Amino acid sequence: MVGDDEVATADAGPEARTPRWVGLAAAGAGLAVLAAGLVWWSPWAGGDPAANRIDVTGEIRTHDPALVVGDEGEDWYVYSTGDVRVGLGAPQIRRSTDQGQTWEMVGTAWDAQTRPEWVYEVVPGVENFWAPELYEHDGTWYLYYSASTFGSNRSLIGLMTSPTLDVDDPDYGWTDQGEVWRSAPGETHYNAIDPGIVEDADGTPWMAFGSFWGGIQMIELEWPSGTAAAGTEPQVLATRNDSLNAIEAPHVIERDGWYYLFVSRDKCCSGTESTYSIAVGRSESVTGPYVDSLGNDMRYNGGDVVLATRGGMIGPGGQSVSKNHLGLHFYDGSLGGDFRLDIRELAWTADGWPVAWTETELDGQ
Repeated sequence: MVGDDEVATADAGPEARTPRWVGLAAAGAGLAVLAAGLVWWSPWAGGDPAANRIDVTGEIRTHDPALVVGDEGEDWYVYSTGDVRVGLGAPQIRRSTDQGQTWEMVGTAWDAQTRPEWVYEVVPGVENFWAPELYEHDGTWYLYYSASTFGSNRSLIGLMTSPTLDVDDPDYGWTDQGEVWRSAPGETHYNAIDPGIVEDADGTPWMAFGSFWGGIQMIELEWPSGTAAAGTEPQVLATRNDSLNAIEAPHVIERDGWYYLFVSRDKCCSGTESTYSIAVGRSESVTGPYVDSLGNDMRYNGGDVVLATRGGMIGPGGQSVSKNHLGLHFYDGSLGGDFRLDIRELAWTADGWPVAWTETELDGQ
C-alpha cells in the first residue's frame, strides 16, 4: 500500500508545479528505464503514418489540458489545472481562434462569487483545482474537476454545467451541480481525481478516474445529471501492478468499435526531472479489459508507450483527446523545464493503434 510519501499535484503558476509525488526519484528512474525500453519497440514501427504536431504559440503554460477542438470556423478551448493566485485556483481557460495555433487566456471557470463553497468543507485545505474534463451532451457542456490536497486521497470530483463554451456568449456561465464521486483515507483504496468521460454504444456515460493508490477506476454515470448512476461501484481498469502504482490521468475515447484508454505513467511535475509518459490500451468493452498490442492487460502493467521524453520534450502527459487531436503538457528542456502545452493530430496504424510521434521523432532526429 502506498503511504504518506504520495503527494498530489497542483499548478504553482509561474513556477513549475509542485511534484504530485515526492520522494520518488529512485523509483521513478527505474520505471523510466522500463518505459524508455518500451518506446523502442512499438506496433507503429516500420513506415506507418506519423502524427502532425501543431506549432502552438501564445499563452501555453498549462498543466493537464482538457482540449476541445472546435468545428470548422469555431474556436478551440483548453481548460487546465488552476493556480491559487488566479481566480481562486479555478480551472484556467484558454482559447484559440486559429485552429489551435495561437492561444490566449480568457479567464477561469469561476470566481469568488461563483466558486463551489461546499468543496472547501469536504476537502479541507484545498487551494486549487486540478485536471479538468470537458464533455458535451445534448447541447450542454459538462465541466468535471478534481479537488484534493498534497499527500492525501481525501479527494473529490465535482461538476459544473454551461450551455456554451463561448466566453463571449451572453448565455455562457458555469452552474454548480455538486459532487460526482469522492475518496477518503482509510475508506477507499483509490484517489478520486483526474476524471475522463466517455459514452458507450448505448449512450450510457462512464467516468474513468484515479491517481496512484489503487490505480485507474471506472464508474457509470447517468444523463442528464452527469453524476454517478445509482448503485454504481468502481471497477479497476489499469494499474502498474506494484506498490508505487505510478499511473493516473485516464482518458477514454471510442473509435471504430474499440475503446482506447490513454494514461499517464511515472513521475509528473518535476521539470527536467520528470519521467511522465503516455501509454494506451484498447478494449471492445468500455469497462475493459484494456490490453496493449501484445495482449498485455493494463490491469497488470500493460500498455504501449505512445509518447515519452525525447530531446527537449521532457515528461509528456496529462493528456486528453478531442476530434483526433491529442492535447498534453510537457517540460521544455530548452527553457529549464518550464511547462508547455502540446497538441498533435494523431495518426493510426492499419490495425488500429494510435501514433502520437511525429515523423521527425520516429526517425530519431
